[in-house]
Amino acid sequence: MTELKIDTRPEPPLAADERDTLTGFLDFLRATVVLKATGLSEVDARRSLIPSSPLMTVVGLLSHLRWVEWAWFSNRVDDQPGEPPWYGGDEEAEFRVPEGRPVAAVIAEYERECAASREILARKDLSATFAHPRLGTVSVRWVLTHMIEETGRHAGHLDLIRELLDGVTGE
Repeated sequence: MTELKIDTRPEPPLAADERDTLTGFLDFLRATVVLKATGLSEVDARRSLIPSSPLMTVVGLLSHLRWVEWAWFSNRVDDQPGEPPWYGGDEEAEFRVPEGRPVAAVIAEYERECAASREILARKDLSATFAHPRLGTVSVRWVLTHMIEETGRHAGHLDLIRELLDGVTGE
């Protein structure tokens, strides 16, 4: 097995307040997602290895996470207009990345969305709430915690996919 060599991920703080601890873990997981996607060929980044989930590719997961960041932080928490791709009737639309779109572009889109989410989160109180059409009243704290879970789950998927693709392992 080959291990990932360059690790520039920000470590979550060991003794901090709630906000810094939670955002520290989310930023660590976001950086893990990027680390797992970096260095793959265009073909491998699109390679489907899971028969029951053919859209679960490295580039598909990156795109999904980009849109989940947008949907929760920009659209819901910050009340910015727009609709995510899955509102068009295809519930997996955000996993579909056009063949001509380079992996580096999808990584950059994800990183830009994460930066926008950080900016939104920095100016919101964790106890602030908003009305979600399906869930009811939701707090910013819940969104932040949910994004840690969502990003962590998919970072685990990416870890396994990366190992199956080229043998690269590492946290």
